[in-house]
Amino acid sequence: MNLLVRVRCPARRGEARGGLAARLREPTQVVFLALLALVAVGWALVALHGDQFLTMESVVGIQQRSAALGIVAIGQTLAILAGSLDLSVAYLISLASLVAAEIMAGQDGNIVPAVAAVLAISALVGLVNGLVITGLQVHAFIATLGVALIIKGIVDHLYDGPAGKVPESFQLLGYSRLGPIPVSAMLWAGVAVLAWFLLSRTRLGYRIYAVGGNEEVARLSGIRTGRVIVITHMLCSVCAGVAGLLLAGRLGAGAPTVGTDGGYDLESIAAVVLGGTALAGGKGGVAGTVGGVLLLAVLDTIFNQLEVNSFVKDVVRGVVIVIAVAVYARRGTRRSA
Repeated sequence: MNLLVRVRCPARRGEARGGLAARLREPTQVVFLALLALVAVGWALVALHGDQFLTMESVVGIQQRSAALGIVAIGQTLAILAGSLDLSVAYLISLASLVAAEIMAGQDGNIVPAVAAVLAISALVGLVNGLVITGLQVHAFIATLGVALIIKGIVDHLYDGPAGKVPESFQLLGYSRLGPIPVSAMLWAGVAVLAWFLLSRTRLGYRIYAVGGNEEVARLSGIRTGRVIVITHMLCSVCAGVAGLLLAGRLGAGAPTVGTDGGYDLESIAAVVLGGTALAGGKGGVAGTVGGVLLLAVLDTIFNQLEVNSFVKDVVRGVVIVIAVAVYARRGTRRSA
């Protein structure tokens, strides 16, 4: 018995070390380690430039700029985990901001109806996306792109420029803060926590991972895969609607290009990928997406303080995304081998 104990203990210690090393190599840990490294590099570069990095103003700015993208990216995470994606979010954000601002029309009493209308329209768009994908068997890329073009046509036909007016009380959503934490960042954190709870503590969350991992196996296991995909698209669109409300509060009015100018469709997918969620679905989570959004926000802050032109910004961001995907793909290949 003593011999067995002596033989097994080193093995267990080795397993524990291996388990810890494996956890440190997980995409979520990797993206946060990369974030810390980026902060250190940014601090040095900005100091050489004769400026200060991560002042109170810049920290608040990072939180405010990342809030809208973060909310959209959380919704995109749900869709991608189910093996889908959504390219209509950018135009939906623009539509949501316009609908909200026009219904509010500067009246505090119209805030609740405006929010309800935006959430209902967003859920309807998500329902259409999901039904086209599952009912008509159209690939998510084409289906959501088609819905995006429909929304674009509606917005271009009805609006030539900014419209409506958001009351000052609702604008607090975009600019007010409690200490160093903006209200918009709290909203993003709340959405992230809800999504995390959904994915890790509910049956729907388990089914989302199952459908994204292998839709056919999930179907044979008794999961209504079509329903899961529809629900994830509805949740993704609702997140886009919430982001549209936030941006309307920040701008004080609705804008027909606020979603596309921000590039929230591709940016949200990039943040999800940086966070380690597999585009094929079934692997990843909300924590990694939060890290990916913060990484992009910190990178933008560094570029702004260094006065880097937009061309270099886009090139560097593209290189970062490609490297991240390559690293994750290589790690996945090694593990499967």
